[in-house]
Amino acid sequence: MKTFYVILANSLAASLTNNLVWFAVTFWVYLETKSVVATSIMAGVYTGTIAITGFFLGSLVDRYKKKTAMIVSSVGSLGLYVLSFFIYIATPRQVFTDPSSPILWAFIILSLLGAIAGNIRSIALSTLVTFLIPEDGRDKANGLVGTTNGVSFLVASIFSGLIIGFLGIFWMLVAALGLTLLVLVHLWTVSIPEKGVVHTEDHTKRIDIRGTIQALNAMPGLFALIFFNTFNNFLGGVFMSLMDAYGLSLVSVQTWGVLWGFLSLGFIIGGLVVAKKGLGKRPLRTLFLSNITMWVLCVFFTIHESIVLLTVGLFLYLCLIPVVEAAEQTIMQKLIPPERQGRVFGFAQSIEQAASPLTAFMIGPIAEYIFIPFMTTGAGVDLIGNWFGTGKDRGLALLFTVTGLIGLLVTVIAMKSSAYKTLSRNYQKQTAEELIDQ
Repeated sequence: MKTFYVILANSLAASLTNNLVWFAVTFWVYLETKSVVATSIMAGVYTGTIAITGFFLGSLVDRYKKKTAMIVSSVGSLGLYVLSFFIYIATPRQVFTDPSSPILWAFIILSLLGAIAGNIRSIALSTLVTFLIPEDGRDKANGLVGTTNGVSFLVASIFSGLIIGFLGIFWMLVAALGLTLLVLVHLWTVSIPEKGVVHTEDHTKRIDIRGTIQALNAMPGLFALIFFNTFNNFLGGVFMSLMDAYGLSLVSVQTWGVLWGFLSLGFIIGGLVVAKKGLGKRPLRTLFLSNITMWVLCVFFTIHESIVLLTVGLFLYLCLIPVVEAAEQTIMQKLIPPERQGRVFGFAQSIEQAASPLTAFMIGPIAEYIFIPFMTTGAGVDLIGNWFGTGKDRGLALLFTVTGLIGLLVTVIAMKSSAYKTLSRNYQKQTAEELIDQ
C-alpha cells in the first residue's frame, strides 16, 4: 500500500498539471475568440485523440514496465508543452483572437496533446491496482483513484480560472512546464516492485485488437458494458463541449474557475465514499443506478437560469462520476486476466471516448444554428420562453435538458436488457468460484 500511495501522489501531481492545461486553454480560447464552435471543436480534438490513441497506449502499458510507461507519459507531456510555449511567445497576440488561425490551432493541438499524453498514466494506474492490491480491496483502491482525480480537478479548476483571469496564458505554461519536470524527477526516484512484464504470450509486441476482443468475448456482457458507457460519453460530449460557454454566460472566468474548484469536491467526496464503503456486492447495479440519478440531474440543473441550481446539480452529478468509473474498473479487473488488462483498459478508453468527439464536432453547430436561434428568435420563445427563459444561454440550457431525457431513457432500457443480466450473473459466478477456491 505504501508504494501505491506514493504512485498515487505522483499521478495526482501529473493529473493536476494536465487538467490545468486543458481547463486553462479552453477558458483562454473562449475568452479570446468568443466562439462556441471553437470550444466544441477543441473538445472534439481532445476526446478524438484519446479515442484514437487508447489502443496504442494500452498496448504500451502491457509491453513495458508500468514505471517506464509513466516516465514516457511525463516526457511526452513535457516536450509538447515546450513546443506550445515557444509557439505562444513567438506569435503576436492578435493572431490568437481569430478562431480560424492555423497558428492558434497548432498551439491548441500541441497543448491538448501534452495533456492527453497523461492518459498513459491512467491506464497504467488501473493495472497497478490489480498488481499491488488484493482483489477484495480493489473497489476501495479505485475509489482512492477517483478521489485523486477529484483533487486534481478541484485544484486545476481553481487555479486555471485565476491564472487566466489575473496572470494570463504565459504564466500557465510556465507553471505546467515546472510541475511536469518535478513530476518526472520524482517518478524517477520511485521504486515499483516489478520483476518483469506480466504477459504470457508475445502479442504485446503489437496492438493486438483481435486478442483483446477475444478476451472481452470470453466474458459475455463486457462488450455491452463498454458500449453502454460509449453511448453515455456520446451524450456527455454535449456537456464537455458547451458547459464552459454556458457557465461563462452566467459568471466571470475567475468565478467560474473557483466554482469548478468547489464543484470538484464532488469527485473527492464520491471517491472517498467508494474508498470507505466500497461498491457493494453488485457493482454493476450500482453503476446503473448512479447513471439514472446523473441523467435525472441533467434534466433539471439548467431548467431555470440560476447559477445556484447549476452548481447544486453539477455537484451531485460529479459525486457520482467516481462511483461509475470505479464500478467499471472493478468489474474489468475481476473478469479480465492481468496480462490483458492494459490493452482492455486502452481498448475500452478508445471505444468509449470515440463517441465524445462526434458529439463535440456536431454539437457546436447544432447549438449555434438550431437551439440558440430557437430560444432567441424562433418558436421556442413563444412555446416555453415565458417560463424557461429566452436568449443564447437558454438555448444551451434546453440542449442540456433534452440530452438528460435521452440519457435517462437509454439507461433504463439498458438496465432491463439481457446483456445486463448476463454480465451480472457472470460477475456473481466469478465471485462464488473464488470463495470456493479459498
